[in-house]
Amino acid sequence: MQNVSESMDIGQTAIRRWLAQFSAEQSGQRGIGKPLTAEQQRIRQLEQENQQLRRDVTILKKASAFFAREMK
Repeated sequence: MQNVSESMDIGQTAIRRWLAQFSAEQSGQRGIGKPLTAEQQRIRQLEQENQQLRRDVTILKKASAFFAREMK
């Protein structure tokens, strides 16, 4: 972390705060710092929905392939 802070001329404390915020957000916690704007929240919600839909499509493709083999 020291190399990063030196190369980017950023304090180590700021980097630690960013890492803590990122970690909290990734685990679903509220985190520290400013809350997300309504637009940011909507983007996050749409990204999660998009991921779920992609998983659903993958499952449906596999199921279709399975049933197509069974019909032969």
